[in-house]
Amino acid sequence: MNRALLPEGWDAPKGYANGIAARGTQIFIAGQIGWNPATSTFESDDFVAQTRQALANIVAVLRAGGAAPEHVVRLTWFVVDKAEYANRLREIGGAYRETMGRNFPAMTLVEVKSLLEPRARVEIEATAVIPD
Repeated sequence: MNRALLPEGWDAPKGYANGIAARGTQIFIAGQIGWNPATSTFESDDFVAQTRQALANIVAVLRAGGAAPEHVVRLTWFVVDKAEYANRLREIGGAYRETMGRNFPAMTLVEVKSLLEPRARVEIEATAVIPD
């Protein structure tokens, strides 16, 4: 089982963990973008729609490895517009919970100039651990 780490005296973070302790089979998922992976095409340029699809793509890779969203211990988000992320946080949170459930792993968000696919607005990497 994974365990969130909260140093003594720290405020509990909202929507993520400062750290996770885990033991088991590790799954490393490459950055997933918000396109349809079967056709390598974008169905939307909307930030939240692409976020939902990128998370769904992560879940598909997890399932291929015998894992599920609750096994994710770390996410790294790369966004091309951190202001858009901040302004749509409520919608992003809804899409996250619909796709990933109420698992809140260690997370990092980085704003980047661009992503490899020109239409991509977000790319998310994941690490999961299936307990022994």
